[in-house]
Amino acid sequence: MPSLLEYHILRLKDKNPAVRLKSINELRLLGDPAAMEPLEQLFRSDPEPEVRKAAQVAGREPLLKQSSKS
Repeated sequence: MPSLLEYHILRLKDKNPAVRLKSINELRLLGDPAAMEPLEQLFRSDPEPEVRKAAQVAGREPLLKQSSKS
């Protein structure tokens, strides 16, 4: 069984943009740096502007959290 992180990363490939958006939000809440690469790929390739924007914002959050701890 996949981990919660893996589950949401897999859902980034769903045909339904609403499912992708929900998974992006879940990944953002998890804040795991392992999600950054899949989010970047989604940002670069998703046909939906709203999904690309959400992926961009979610991908920045772990970086912001890390820099605020420094």
